[in-house]
Amino acid sequence: MKDFLTNRVLMIRPIAFTYNAETAKDNLYQKNDHKDGKELQAKAVAEFDALVEKLREATIEVLIVQDTKEPHTPDSIFPNNWFSTHEDGTLVLYPMYAENRRLERTPKILDFVKDREDLKIIDLTKNEKEGKVLEGTGSMCLDRKNRIAYASLSKRTNKDLFEEFCKMMDYKPVSFSGKQTIDGKQSPIYHTNVLMAIGEEYVLIFLDSIVDEKEKEMVRKSILDSGKELIEITEEQTNHFLGNALELRKKDGNKVLVMSKSANDILREDQRKIIEKSAEIIYSDIPTIERYGGGSVRCMLAEFFL
Repeated sequence: MKDFLTNRVLMIRPIAFTYNAETAKDNLYQKNDHKDGKELQAKAVAEFDALVEKLREATIEVLIVQDTKEPHTPDSIFPNNWFSTHEDGTLVLYPMYAENRRLERTPKILDFVKDREDLKIIDLTKNEKEGKVLEGTGSMCLDRKNRIAYASLSKRTNKDLFEEFCKMMDYKPVSFSGKQTIDGKQSPIYHTNVLMAIGEEYVLIFLDSIVDEKEKEMVRKSILDSGKELIEITEEQTNHFLGNALELRKKDGNKVLVMSKSANDILREDQRKIIEKSAEIIYSDIPTIERYGGGSVRCMLAEFFL
């Protein structure tokens, strides 16, 4: 029987983590107070290593690729945006919005699958030339068991390309427009995995980000019809990256939901009880990565089904 949760994740250990001005244009979570780059890198790598340790303590297998100084890729710590792996042995490569993020694509991830003769690669990166972007499991939240893909449309999530992915990979597409207010600015949410996390038994979602009532009802119905419990989260909780969590499978078969300390700290007790009925919560403190990178734990973890 196929397992739709993985016990293996791939992570990229940063070598030059810093604020990325190119992605900050539409990622309103990023903050820039002009801290020294070496200081940011030292803090980020310490936070990275602490998260790896927590995952390994929970019997999650962590594959680590060490980033290189050249080319300069300040966001390399977030690999889930440029590739995804699937239970049928497929590896998908995605077109990226920021030019300096396109440089993150490295063949090193293939080192872990040298023995797979049945590996199938789907390369969508040519769409960058036409300005069509789909940033992996940042742009899409996949309900792998029920074959439903959710996407909040933005500059980084092209609807046509999303539907093309769904057709190729046999997913039902559910797209909508999520908006949020940060520092008084209302904008499209740059990535779907900021507002939504799909567990085996539940879904965490900032449902009120969907302004259109028909779209909101469509998303709600899709979640409930798939047999999952719906846990609504608030805008404030979303701003603390509660939606940016990932459920994984421990070696003993039990489940863990991995999130940051800031996400765990803002979780309400009623929400925690629903999650803990089916998964243990594991959290790690990554304030530097969240503040300057504008992403959290889920962005750092590329599920590895290969």
